[in-house]
Amino acid sequence: MFGRLLHATGQSRAAKTVEIYGWLIFAEGIFVFLFPEAVASRLCFAPLDHDGLIFLRLVGLLVAGIGMLYFVSGRMNAEGLVFATLLDRPLVPPIMAGLWHSGKVSGLLALVFAAQVLGSFLWTLGTWRGDIRRE
Repeated sequence: MFGRLLHATGQSRAAKTVEIYGWLIFAEGIFVFLFPEAVASRLCFAPLDHDGLIFLRLVGLLVAGIGMLYFVSGRMNAEGLVFATLLDRPLVPPIMAGLWHSGKVSGLLALVFAAQVLGSFLWTLGTWRGDIRRE
Protein backbone atom coordinates (compact mmCIF):
# COMPACT_ATOMS: atom_id res chain seq x y z
CA MET A 1 0.00 0.00 0.00
CA PHE A 2 2.76 2.47 0.91
CA GLY A 3 4.64 1.51 -2.24
CA ARG A 4 1.77 2.91 -4.32
CA LEU A 5 2.20 6.24 -2.53
CA LEU A 6 5.81 6.38 -3.73
CA HIS A 7 5.23 5.02 -7.24
CA ALA A 8 1.80 5.63 -8.79
CA THR A 9 1.44 2.70 -11.15
CA GLY A 10 -1.69 2.37 -13.27
CA GLN A 11 -2.94 5.83 -12.31
CA SER A 12 -5.65 7.19 -14.60
CA ARG A 13 -5.37 10.70 -15.99
CA ALA A 14 -8.43 11.76 -13.98
CA ALA A 15 -6.87 10.43 -10.78
CA LYS A 16 -3.72 12.43 -11.60
CA THR A 17 -5.77 15.63 -11.81
CA VAL A 18 -7.29 14.90 -8.39
CA GLU A 19 -3.79 14.24 -7.01
CA ILE A 20 -2.45 17.55 -8.36
CA TYR A 21 -5.50 19.45 -7.07
CA GLY A 22 -4.97 17.76 -3.70
CA TRP A 23 -1.36 18.94 -3.54
CA LEU A 24 -2.53 22.49 -4.29
CA ILE A 25 -5.17 22.41 -1.55
CA PHE A 26 -2.69 20.79 0.86
CA ALA A 27 -0.16 23.58 0.20
CA GLU A 28 -2.83 26.26 0.68
CA GLY A 29 -3.88 24.70 3.99
CA ILE A 30 -0.30 24.48 5.26
CA PHE A 31 0.26 28.12 4.27
CA VAL A 32 -2.83 29.22 6.21
CA PHE A 33 -1.73 27.09 9.18
CA LEU A 34 1.80 28.51 9.25
CA PHE A 35 1.05 32.14 8.37
CA PRO A 36 -2.46 33.01 9.62
CA GLU A 37 -1.64 36.71 10.14
CA ALA A 38 -0.44 37.12 6.55
CA VAL A 39 -3.48 35.30 5.18
CA ALA A 40 -5.87 37.35 7.32
CA SER A 41 -4.34 40.64 6.19
CA ARG A 42 -4.24 39.53 2.52
CA LEU A 43 -7.94 38.61 2.70
CA CYS A 44 -8.67 42.03 4.27
CA PHE A 45 -9.97 40.55 7.51
CA ALA A 46 -10.29 42.81 10.51
CA PRO A 47 -7.37 42.37 12.92
CA LEU A 48 -7.72 38.97 14.57
CA ASP A 49 -7.21 38.40 18.27
CA HIS A 50 -5.44 35.32 19.63
CA ASP A 51 -8.57 33.14 19.40
CA GLY A 52 -9.24 34.28 15.84
CA LEU A 53 -5.72 33.29 14.80
CA ILE A 54 -6.15 29.89 16.46
CA PHE A 55 -9.40 29.32 14.56
CA LEU A 56 -7.78 30.40 11.29
CA ARG A 57 -4.94 27.93 11.96
CA LEU A 58 -7.57 25.25 12.57
CA VAL A 59 -9.19 26.08 9.23
CA GLY A 60 -5.77 25.74 7.59
CA LEU A 61 -5.29 22.36 9.22
CA LEU A 62 -8.70 21.16 8.02
CA VAL A 63 -8.04 22.40 4.47
CA ALA A 64 -4.66 20.63 4.47
CA GLY A 65 -6.42 17.45 5.62
CA ILE A 66 -8.85 17.66 2.71
CA GLY A 67 -5.93 18.24 0.36
CA MET A 68 -4.19 15.17 1.77
CA LEU A 69 -7.34 13.11 1.23
CA TYR A 70 -7.43 14.26 -2.39
CA PHE A 71 -3.77 13.68 -3.21
CA VAL A 72 -3.56 10.29 -1.51
CA SER A 73 -6.79 9.14 -3.17
CA GLY A 74 -5.59 10.37 -6.54
CA ARG A 75 -2.24 8.68 -6.04
CA MET A 76 -3.96 5.41 -5.12
CA ASN A 77 -6.18 5.70 -8.23
CA ALA A 78 -9.37 5.72 -6.14
CA GLU A 79 -11.87 6.05 -8.97
CA GLY A 80 -14.77 6.34 -6.53
CA LEU A 81 -13.30 9.47 -5.01
CA VAL A 82 -12.52 10.87 -8.46
CA PHE A 83 -16.21 10.47 -9.33
CA ALA A 84 -17.28 11.92 -5.97
CA THR A 85 -15.18 15.03 -6.60
CA LEU A 86 -17.03 15.46 -9.88
CA LEU A 87 -20.26 15.59 -7.88
CA ASP A 88 -19.19 17.96 -5.10
CA ARG A 89 -16.95 20.50 -6.83
CA PRO A 90 -19.68 22.03 -9.06
CA LEU A 91 -21.54 22.97 -5.86
CA VAL A 92 -18.77 25.29 -4.68
CA PRO A 93 -19.25 28.26 -7.09
CA PRO A 94 -22.97 28.72 -6.26
CA ILE A 95 -22.21 28.40 -2.55
CA MET A 96 -19.44 31.01 -2.83
CA ALA A 97 -21.81 33.28 -4.77
CA GLY A 98 -24.36 32.94 -1.98
CA LEU A 99 -21.75 33.71 0.67
CA TRP A 100 -20.62 36.77 -1.29
CA HIS A 101 -24.21 37.94 -1.83
CA SER A 102 -24.96 37.66 1.89
CA GLY A 103 -21.79 39.58 2.78
CA LYS A 104 -20.04 36.67 4.49
CA VAL A 105 -16.96 36.69 2.19
CA SER A 106 -15.40 39.31 -0.05
CA GLY A 107 -16.12 39.24 -3.76
CA LEU A 108 -12.48 38.67 -4.67
CA LEU A 109 -12.14 35.71 -2.30
CA ALA A 110 -15.37 34.16 -3.59
CA LEU A 111 -14.31 34.67 -7.21
CA VAL A 112 -10.81 33.24 -6.78
CA PHE A 113 -12.00 30.24 -4.78
CA ALA A 114 -14.87 29.50 -7.18
CA ALA A 115 -12.60 29.85 -10.23
CA GLN A 116 -9.99 27.51 -8.73
CA VAL A 117 -12.54 24.84 -7.92
CA LEU A 118 -14.43 25.23 -11.21
CA GLY A 119 -11.20 25.06 -13.22
CA SER A 120 -10.06 21.90 -11.46
CA PHE A 121 -13.53 20.39 -11.93
CA LEU A 122 -13.47 21.02 -15.68
CA TRP A 123 -9.94 19.61 -15.92
CA THR A 124 -10.89 16.44 -14.04
CA LEU A 125 -14.14 16.07 -16.01
CA GLY A 126 -12.31 16.32 -19.32
CA THR A 127 -9.67 13.77 -18.37
CA TRP A 128 -12.27 11.46 -16.81
CA ARG A 129 -14.32 11.49 -20.02
CA GLY A 130 -11.14 10.84 -21.99
CA ASP A 131 -10.32 7.88 -19.74
CA ILE A 132 -13.81 6.44 -20.31
CA ARG A 133 -13.46 6.79 -24.10
CA ARG A 134 -10.15 4.91 -23.99
CA GLU A 135 -11.63 1.92 -22.14
